[in-house]
Amino acid sequence: MRAILLSGGLSLLLSLIGTRYAIRVLTAKGYGQEIREDGPDSHKTKRGTPTMGGIVIILASLIAYGLAKLITGEMPSASALLLLFLFAGCGLVGFLDDFIKIYRQRNLGLRSRAKMIGQTFVALVFGGLAISSWLENDRGLTPASRNISFLRDWEVWTLPAILVVLLIWVIVTGTSNAVNLTDGLDGLAAGASMMVFGAYTLINIWQNNQQCGLSEAVSSCYNVRDPLDLAVVGSAITGACFGFLWWNASPAQIFMGDTGSLALGGGLAGFAILTRTELLLLILGGLFVMETLSVMMQVGYFKATKGKRIFRMAPIHHHFEMLGWEQVTVVIRFWIITGLMVALGVGIFYAEWVAGV
Repeated sequence: MRAILLSGGLSLLLSLIGTRYAIRVLTAKGYGQEIREDGPDSHKTKRGTPTMGGIVIILASLIAYGLAKLITGEMPSASALLLLFLFAGCGLVGFLDDFIKIYRQRNLGLRSRAKMIGQTFVALVFGGLAISSWLENDRGLTPASRNISFLRDWEVWTLPAILVVLLIWVIVTGTSNAVNLTDGLDGLAAGASMMVFGAYTLINIWQNNQQCGLSEAVSSCYNVRDPLDLAVVGSAITGACFGFLWWNASPAQIFMGDTGSLALGGGLAGFAILTRTELLLLILGGLFVMETLSVMMQVGYFKATKGKRIFRMAPIHHHFEMLGWEQVTVVIRFWIITGLMVALGVGIFYAEWVAGV
């Protein structure tokens, strides 16, 4: 528990201080955000705001986790290292995208195919290692499971290894792109991600306290490898988002860019996979699901009707802007939606355990 508190506190401080330094450095180098031409007029004033702030979120999380383990004298677990690999790997893909945008002074970075190739490589390496027998612990548990899961494994739905890796690829690419779509208003993605990572930190602490072999409630125990160490990672990323939000809240002095949004999305996917709660992520991350569905509906309807639209603009947060809502109003209300979805998801998680005792 001490490592969880240390990682969260250290990450918050590193992010809070580091983001301020990053603003100065990125501004001096002219690494500013390019704005899409078809976006809301209110966003035109944001052109030139420093971007790639996700670097601070990633570094603060990695350093805080490492310091927490060093101070407590504990060794990192396989699950935590895999999660950090996925988190940083997706962030690296986003960094390349951001850098190309800045270097070429355009709103388009990596081509969609190149970005997908990068995400696919990271997801497949993560998936292959996560179900590998090389990483089994003394209880025979691998970091990821071959079962479909909602709140725990459904053991009757065991899948072949190739299908498991394919499913992991879908979750990683889908979630990272969903957070990327959500990152369109000051503080929206950072605030929402902070709440969901905080929820996974609590879930991991509970799973650690109710591990199979340790808990008396055998029928409702959790077969999760390294839940306590995953909580340390969750606390670190939560703290990093919190510190970054100080500077990213409206009016934003820095944007996380694809570097941050892809990293955060990859991290959320990793938590869902490693905690055996893949389908629960659809509830906890309900805001990200809503944003993604709005884009899919808009594109599908536009093609089917040859030019008609459901929303004034997608993703859906821009629709409300076009209706005349203030940006801060949209962000706060979407944060409220995220808070409600997180409360619902954690409530379902706990209620299922109570019912199974």
